[in-house]
Amino acid sequence: MAPLFTVGITATLVAALAPAQASAAEPLNRFGTQKPAWQRCDASQPAALQCATIEVPLDYGRPGGKTIKLAISRMQTSVPGKRHGVILFNPGGPGGEGLDMPVMMKDAMPKKVLEQYDLIGFDPRGVGRSSPVTCGLKGAELNMEHAYRPATFSRDVAWARTVAEKCRARNGDRLPYITTRNTARDMDVIRAVLGEKKLSYLGYSYGTYLGAVYAQMFPQRTDRWVLDSAVDPARVWRGMIQVWAEGTEPAFTRWTKWTAQHDRTYHLGNTPAKVRKTFWNLIARADRSPIDDGGQKLTGDDIRAALRAEFFSPKYAAEAVMNLKKAADGHATPGRSLVPADPQGEPRPAASSTAQTPADNGSAAFWSVVCGDTAAWPHDPEQYRHDAIRNKAEYPVYGDFGSNITPCAFWNKPAEPVTAVNNDVGVLTVQNQWDPQTPLVSGLGMHRALKGSRMVYVQGGEGHGVYSGDPRACANIAVNSYLSTGTLPAKDVTCKVSGRQSPGVNQRIVPAPQHTPQAPRF
Repeated sequence: MAPLFTVGITATLVAALAPAQASAAEPLNRFGTQKPAWQRCDASQPAALQCATIEVPLDYGRPGGKTIKLAISRMQTSVPGKRHGVILFNPGGPGGEGLDMPVMMKDAMPKKVLEQYDLIGFDPRGVGRSSPVTCGLKGAELNMEHAYRPATFSRDVAWARTVAEKCRARNGDRLPYITTRNTARDMDVIRAVLGEKKLSYLGYSYGTYLGAVYAQMFPQRTDRWVLDSAVDPARVWRGMIQVWAEGTEPAFTRWTKWTAQHDRTYHLGNTPAKVRKTFWNLIARADRSPIDDGGQKLTGDDIRAALRAEFFSPKYAAEAVMNLKKAADGHATPGRSLVPADPQGEPRPAASSTAQTPADNGSAAFWSVVCGDTAAWPHDPEQYRHDAIRNKAEYPVYGDFGSNITPCAFWNKPAEPVTAVNNDVGVLTVQNQWDPQTPLVSGLGMHRALKGSRMVYVQGGEGHGVYSGDPRACANIAVNSYLSTGTLPAKDVTCKVSGRQSPGVNQRIVPAPQHTPQAPRF
């Protein structure tokens, strides 16, 4: 096994990537020769799901120094004679736990794929059971969404500063190393520990950026690679928060048109202009007198934040606005939540954390990565104020949220530069047209950066995360074909959602245009 690790880490990582140096080769070798002590993960999980803990360097530039624990899992589904290798999963985040991913993906993948792979999950460094970080955040400190208001901006600045200071105080020398680049290095340690020459991968959302960084750092170790609902690597990370506002405006416009066509059901206006006016009147009313949502008072800012993602699925947004308007008019249904459950949620496994996982681990890991990955965050609070005012005017639904101040304004300088993703590794990207978390413009950015990639684009597709267990869905057919054969489509593929069917049902493959599908003007 040592030769696999020597080639994968020493030749590629140590020689090519700052701050690691070639002299670190010998200390690094020992991490690839670990023998995981596999055992059943949990009594509540299938016996076939096994877990183990391995060690990885805290700082790959000093592999002889401190180490951290990395929790990994596996489900051996491959069949002798048909086995191709292992496939690793990441559910997104940053901060998403992945130990349970093999269980989820076993239900989603067809037999012809499962026979070729052992399924591998892991909690990324700093997350879940992998030496979890905490900032000791409680209550309002956990709220990441802050509307810009002149009267409350000083309070937002204080919140951002407090979170940064708490994270620094609680994590000490670990904080600079909870980054995407180091998680990608951890993935290559996992590959070596498993005795594999190459790694196959399926990542959702943030997991697409993690996968792209791995492909950039370890191109010769990248095998069959699927990136579902992609982050634009040129916009990490402030730009990816701002893109939520950019993507919401065309979704909101589409919603006003759809809702006007269904006025008999929702009674919000029979023209797009009337629907728009109804919504903004509701926001103004809620700002004057917050609306009771099952005991919780919602201001206009609360409603804008809650409904941002809903506008990408018009029916859900129309129902929510109708319920909120009824409540404002004094006709609410007692005990009923006015905003429906978010159908856009990021694909995540069932909770795998233990009682030892800090309550704020998801938020702490999120800020650790998005602030620690890149130095491209303004440090002057007035820059955030200026941008929030400007973007609220340009993107009224969410622009001020997307550009307001974050803890990254007060973060320490990153330990190393952000990864520039720009390669020709063969990769399959998958993207819905109406994705609220990684809008189409974001997926197109990833597709452009990965020059050897092919895109499966679901025209009319709604929701965050495309690949699922529906064998009829055209996007799933394309992904499963690639995972089975290793052959990318000859050119980009466009899937169309038929009629009123939900994404993933009755999609059909049509020839893609010679150029990448054009995004709306965000």
